[in-house]
Amino acid sequence: MQIRRRQFLSLAAGATSLAVLPRRARAQAYPSRPITMVVPVPAGGALDTNARLVAEGMRAALGQPVVIENITGAAGSVGTTRIARATPDGYSILYGANVTHVLNPAVLNVTYDPVSDFEPIALIGNTPWLFAVKNDLPVKDLRELIAWLKANPDKATFGTAGVGSPSHVGGVLFQRVTGTTFQFIPYRGTAPVIPDIVSGQIDMAILDPITSLPQARAGKMKILAAMSRRRSTGAPEVPTSEEAGVPGVQTDPWQGMWAPKGTPKDVVARLNAAVVAALTDEAARKKFADQSYELTPREQLTPEFLAQFQKSEMDKWWPVIKAAGIKG
Repeated sequence: MQIRRRQFLSLAAGATSLAVLPRRARAQAYPSRPITMVVPVPAGGALDTNARLVAEGMRAALGQPVVIENITGAAGSVGTTRIARATPDGYSILYGANVTHVLNPAVLNVTYDPVSDFEPIALIGNTPWLFAVKNDLPVKDLRELIAWLKANPDKATFGTAGVGSPSHVGGVLFQRVTGTTFQFIPYRGTAPVIPDIVSGQIDMAILDPITSLPQARAGKMKILAAMSRRRSTGAPEVPTSEEAGVPGVQTDPWQGMWAPKGTPKDVVARLNAAVVAALTDEAARKKFADQSYELTPREQLTPEFLAQFQKSEMDKWWPVIKAAGIKG
């Protein structure tokens, strides 16, 4: 009887070891095949360009290709929903932004929850956008602009990239903080706004530095302020909105990465480490800087920081959107 008991315990222990080993092997083997990074906007834009820079750096760190898949539609909501419903195994991840995880859920009828459907990986960084006005507007700084707007209520026109876009919501926040009123003119993105400011068809807009700085430096429009708490690396001569006398109107769209909810913590940690490796590469950092893109400090490149930061952004923007009645 004693011999049979020892034999049984030995067999049971062996079976347990065999059951545990495959799980450990699978965890250690990740990733064993290519990873798909969904970018929820068309190829060629700033979000897509930055995603490809990060993906290349992650490939070197993970030893597997990180394949970009552009899934567009509904201001990024279609691709974001794809990841929210994907298998949480670390082989499907999202390169998103404040649009996908803060603005769209407040403006559109999205079918995903920006918090409960995702595992944060890392906050990549942000781009301080710039407040631009046409050349013949009789102002030289943000204080003079506010005074002019108050003297001419509802007369000025403000170009946006569409309802609920960062430029639109930033303009609403500017109105709310400064007590000014003007007309919003929607466009299909920020790029089409540029020619109409240059030609004087519209008065002002909040624009990304990549498209607006070349025009400003060519003397075709005026840049009054960087809508951020710190000056843009691409335009250090431009004062921040706070320095220009208008605190609390920051509009600096940011980008981040998420995995589907339920992705194992060790897999998220491996993905996070790969992002950190990608963003510490000097060649990649220079490419980001060339686009006036400011990377997240190393100590803040954690899943926990992205979760906290996203919540603070929701707390900031959702009341603004609700109060303005913005709906896509």
